Order: sequence, then C-alpha cells, then structure tokens
Amino acid sequence: MKHSAEYERFTALVNRVLAVPHSVIKQRVEEHRKQAALNPNRPGPKPKRKAVKPSASDPEASGH
Repeated sequence: MKHSAEYERFTALVNRVLAVPHSVIKQRVEEHRKQAALNPNRPGPKPKRKAVKPSASDPEASGH
C-alpha cells in the first residue's frame, strides 16, 4: 500500500524519537531543568532548595 509523503515523514520522525533510550531522555530533561532553574527571571514557582544540615563532626557548625 502506498502512503502519502506526509505519512512517511511522520513515521520516520516517530521511529527516530522512539530509537532514543529513555535514560538519555531523562538525562536531557534533568539537564534542561537545572539550566532553567538558574534563570532568575523565569516565571512561575521556583524550585525549593534542600536545606543543608550541619554535621556533628563539623567544628564550625558547633559554634565553639
């Protein structure tokens, strides 16, 4: 059966997208999120930062 050129292009595009491993996609998304978080003018809620708790073995954290 002969398909239209548009259908063939769409099928080729879908096949290229599906050929990319999920781990690569996750890595690229995470890199993009980190880069976007650095933009101070980004609209919307800002990502929360994890609080760093001082460790007991850190002499500066004890305040002595």
